[in-house]
Amino acid sequence: MPLRVELVSPERIVYEGDADLVIARTSDGEIGFQPGHVPFVGNLVSSVVRIALSDGGVQRIAVHSGFVEVSDDHVALLSDVAELSQDIDLDRAKKALETAQNNINSNSEDTEAAAALQRAETRIEAAS
Repeated sequence: MPLRVELVSPERIVYEGDADLVIARTSDGEIGFQPGHVPFVGNLVSSVVRIALSDGGVQRIAVHSGFVEVSDDHVALLSDVAELSQDIDLDRAKKALETAQNNINSNSEDTEAAAALQRAETRIEAAS
């Protein structure tokens, strides 16, 4: 029996489907979920969630913080911002990365620039 996966952002359901494996990064590190996984709750950090589909494909999703909950072969990911890899504008993400790097070079303590840098790097990783 596969996992039922839902990834939801405030605006919409980003992904919904079945999977053999979900790999996510939490504040405690990277973790994988397969059918039969024990109940789990964790804080998501900005990273790429990888969903191994039953047909052998992989869905990559850029998430920018949130929560993951696992119970009864159901994985619920709640994220402030989430983007499917195919929806990411790679050129725009590269420009955002360059802008964030320039802002950090101007002010190394700029926390907004550091967050923008992390988001851009995550988007680029998901889209690549």
